[in-house]
Amino acid sequence: MTLLLNADIGESFGPWTMGNDAALMPVIDMANIACGGHASDPVTMQKTVRLALSHGITLGAHPSYPDLLGFGRRPMALPVGEIEAHVLAQVGALAAIVKAEGGQLSYVKPHGALYNTMIQKPEVMDAVMRAVSRFDHNLRLMILSTSQIEHHANKASEYGLELIREAFADRRYTETGELDDRANPGSVYHHWDDISAQVTRLAHHGEVITRTGHALKVQADVLCVHGDNPESIRTAGSIRALLETPT
Repeated sequence: MTLLLNADIGESFGPWTMGNDAALMPVIDMANIACGGHASDPVTMQKTVRLALSHGITLGAHPSYPDLLGFGRRPMALPVGEIEAHVLAQVGALAAIVKAEGGQLSYVKPHGALYNTMIQKPEVMDAVMRAVSRFDHNLRLMILSTSQIEHHANKASEYGLELIREAFADRRYTETGELDDRANPGSVYHHWDDISAQVTRLAHHGEVITRTGHALKVQADVLCVHGDNPESIRTAGSIRALLETPT
């Protein structure tokens, strides 16, 4: 299995800095660029787009619930029509900057609580798909590859959309292929042995080991890595090296 690396990028806000995008860009293939819902602002978006284009990286929009204070990680009880409007507004804002900089937006990956909620609630999935399709049905939609990925792919096709199936290098999985809640101890892997074992299983066997110790098949096109601190950037580089090592 050939896995492309993607990362959440451009999550600074005004003078406040999150992560080291310049150090992470050479490692990844795809940039999920924050577009104002959970982080970023127009100037940050412009700088991030220019940086990604200079590295030849595929550009994606990273919309979220409108939750700057909670970094988009808190579920919000919004009507589906409002969810659709917020996704449209954020994707549209980034797409305008990408176009002005001579680039092309290729996909959308929801962030945080929106990313997780759309897997759990069909009406939220519909709202996101409807927003992306109405804006540009040529955009692909990146979602978590769970045991329901075929069902989600069929639903996406109804909106004229193609999915990008995503897996995670440093998150523990549930039995249904969802990400274990961050509140649970051990839900995020910090040690290289755990991360490298999961990456190797995904790349060579298309599976992960769940929190109960069972092997679960995962169909993935891309692998999410993080770069919010020097250690995570080193880990992302190590994942890249691991994937490029001949077997």
